[in-house]
Amino acid sequence: MTVPRRLKIAFIGTHGVGKTTLCYGLAARLKARDVVLEVVHEVARRCPLPINEGTGVGAQSWILHTQIAEELVASERYPVVLCDRSALDNYVYLLLARGPQAELETLVTSWMSGYQLLVFVPTSGALAADGIRATDPEFQRAVEARLRSELRARSLAVLDLSDHARQAWLDVTERAVAERLDSPQLRFF
Repeated sequence: MTVPRRLKIAFIGTHGVGKTTLCYGLAARLKARDVVLEVVHEVARRCPLPINEGTGVGAQSWILHTQIAEELVASERYPVVLCDRSALDNYVYLLLARGPQAELETLVTSWMSGYQLLVFVPTSGALAADGIRATDPEFQRAVEARLRSELRARSLAVLDLSDHARQAWLDVTERAVAERLDSPQLRFF
């Protein structure tokens, strides 16, 4: 097998939109084709401090630094890394709650250049309670709007999935990844 070039992909978007499901679905399809990869799981669920609308600098710093640490380890060990969130969408929660933080802004801006593909997962349907993430649809929409605004302001390119074609999300994402990998198994797409 030809070893694929290094590739780090982040699924971005507000909470409760299907990023985790899409991330695991893509991981399963790629692993079925012998692509060596690691999934960096969403770290906010493990944060010992308040998150969602009540988040603060401490919580978001913990989340951001934990996310980056896990991405560093995964990127060192695996040629393909799938991230269930990016540094930017974690930071957006802090922007909404407490505004810009100069020291974290610099870190986020620098870190975002390390993703080769950002996949924007839009809201599409009702927000389900999972016991951890916020259930207020207005807050969910505010996070999504601020994330889109930050992406534009930072001129970051994204694969923007259609909110009307949820059933095709995995296929669309898989094709975009196949274009970025140099792997014989992926040429069969």
